[in-house]
Amino acid sequence: MVDAESFIEDAVAEIREAVGEEHAVIALSGGVDSSVAAALAYEAIGDQLTPVYVDTGLMREGETEQIRDTFSYMDSLRIVEAEDRFLGALEGVTDPEEKRKVIGEQFIREFEREAKESDAEYLVQGTIYPDRIESEGNIKSHHNVGGLPDVVDFEGIVEPVRDLYKDEVREVARELGLEEIISERMPFPGPGLAVRVIGEVTKEKVEVARAACHVVEEELEEHDPWQAFGAVIGKGTGVKGDNRVHGWIVAVRSVESRDGMTARAQELPWETLQRIQSRITGENENVARVVYDVTHKPPATIEYE
Repeated sequence: MVDAESFIEDAVAEIREAVGEEHAVIALSGGVDSSVAAALAYEAIGDQLTPVYVDTGLMREGETEQIRDTFSYMDSLRIVEAEDRFLGALEGVTDPEEKRKVIGEQFIREFEREAKESDAEYLVQGTIYPDRIESEGNIKSHHNVGGLPDVVDFEGIVEPVRDLYKDEVREVARELGLEEIISERMPFPGPGLAVRVIGEVTKEKVEVARAACHVVEEELEEHDPWQAFGAVIGKGTGVKGDNRVHGWIVAVRSVESRDGMTARAQELPWETLQRIQSRITGENENVARVVYDVTHKPPATIEYE
């Protein structure tokens, strides 16, 4: 386990040395990884840092408002509305790896644009060790590792938590005094809801996935999963009222893990699963059925794409 106090001292010194007198932008998503990286960078270089949150349209319910509230103490925080650009870039893309690469490139272009406005030469990211392992092992490209484009218009990329596992990042977050809603938050994929939608990413599918994820997180909070969410995996026949419908199938996934490298599907009470399916199908007229994923990692990954 990491010595959080010593790690913070070393990471702050590393960021100061890497950035020097230049300015940097931090890719802030609201998850624990990027939040820890942002807090470390802010402590290291203060006003030289511009935190940038990109609202891709692929985020969790209420994410943008929470970011605005949580990081309001950073005067230079910028919130970029980019839903149309991300969904436009993803139009017609169905291959999971291509999705991640499209999103990775779009993220970089957004940060490059913001960096020019603040004269920033460096990009700070919350890449952690499992991101690197999965990208280097060709399991999946993470938007901030294997998903990066070949040409990046930054002097350098700084990754202060690159050697930490998720549980170690949480320890650092607690030592930094970050709010519990950040330090204990479930992992959320960098590409967002795009990897919780099988096939082409559309606004409709994203909205279904977002609502399903919100229900799952609410209903499973007392069961303390490592990660839990709903994903749109296709369409199927159902009945609503007296009508036959051809609606979306939502897969619910809830796993227990220590670091995300392996995971076990969580054994949930039948009553809980029934409550989840009732809410998801009842609150969205376009959802025909809900299924529960019992597959461990391996052989599956935690996310669907």
